[in-house]
Parts: sequence; structure tokens; C-alpha cells
Amino acid sequence: MKTKLNWVFSLLIASIFTVNVMAQAVKPAIVEIIGKKSSAFKFGAFADIKGYGITDIKQWHNRVVVFANTAKPDELKGRIMKDFPEDKIILFENPFYNFNRKYCNNKTVAKQWDNIILSANLVADTKLQEQYLNYHATQFQKWPEVSQGFCNANFQQLLVFKNGRQLMLVISIPKGESLDKLNPLTTKNNPRVNDWNNLMKKYQQGIEGTKKGEVWVFFKNVDNKKIIE
Repeated sequence: MKTKLNWVFSLLIASIFTVNVMAQAVKPAIVEIIGKKSSAFKFGAFADIKGYGITDIKQWHNRVVVFANTAKPDELKGRIMKDFPEDKIILFENPFYNFNRKYCNNKTVAKQWDNIILSANLVADTKLQEQYLNYHATQFQKWPEVSQGFCNANFQQLLVFKNGRQLMLVISIPKGESLDKLNPLTTKNNPRVNDWNNLMKKYQQGIEGTKKGEVWVFFKNVDNKKIIE
């Protein structure tokens, strides 16, 4: 009887542990800081932000993005708000599109990645926004050539986040590789990807601060590498 009780107790503890682990699942998230002036950022402030799985901090003009794999995105946002109280802080979580190597015949995953982060807006038309989201929700089934193109280019993951009309795109490639080198492989002998890209253009426009005709903008690594834990 005692052995049976011990077994039940162990099972209960294991179940509680499993629930806690699931509750603390680590997920990708982006926190964007839109500052009044690009020179106003004190990047050293990020050195004190520990325990949130920050992997990249990048900048475009007066915008800084913090990319993390974290179980506490809201806490991370709150922590950043304390350091930048006068700036606009936006949280991007729960990507509506998530490509990874499970969609490839070769499911090998690189040990280290470089993350390329871009941003654009959806057009203001709500019906077109809905169409855009629907296209992405069914892309793996109706446009399999697109994910095959990502496989051909050795993309490790591709995430698309949305907050309001703003999109954040994360393209992860093997560390040391070049997006300029890999990206053409998505369309090589694969014209369907060109069709997809051309179709998506009518749904996208540049964020505030872009030049005429400019849509997706690239965030660049900041100079001070020490700010990333």
C-alpha cells in the first residue's frame, strides 16, 4: 500500500511539474521602442535586463527592437517601459506565421543563428488585412512552394508578428551566412514564390519614416554588443 501511495505521489508531483513547465513555455517575442530621437537611446540600460532570453537588439532610425525567447514577454515589456518612460513601447508576441525546418525534407537545424528583423505596415483597409492573414493561415496548404523556397534557402525559421497594422518579420539563417546570398534560392526554379511576393505587395506599405516606395525596412545591429546577456 505504501509503495502504491508513493507511486501516486510521484505521479502527482510529475504532473504538477509538467503543468508548470507548460505554463512557463518559452516563446519568441519582440519589444519595440519608438523614441523621440534616435540619439536618445541609452543602450547600456539593456545590460541590466537579465533572465528574459534576449538574443538581438537592433535599430532603425528612432526605433529599437529587442528580440527575445521568453516565457515572460509582458514582464520584459514592463521592464523596458521603466527604462524608457517617455518612449512608445510596443509588444509583438504570438506570431501568426511560423515557418521552421519541420516543413523541410532536410530537417537539420543549425546550432547557431543570425536573426534578420524587418518591419512594414499593412494597408489601412481592414478587408485587405483579413485577406493577408488568411493567405498566411493557408499558405502551407495552398502555396507549399513558398515554404519549399525557404527550405531551399536554408532558412531556420521565419516568423511574422502583428500589432495593429504593423508587422514584424524575423528571418533566421545559419550564423555567418548572408541573406543576400540565401534569399535568391527561395525563387530559384520556383516561380510560384515570385507570384506570392507580387501578390503580397498590395497588402503592405512602409512604416512611418520610410521613403516613397519603401516598404520593408531592415533593423541593424547596434554597435555595443555587451548589452546582450
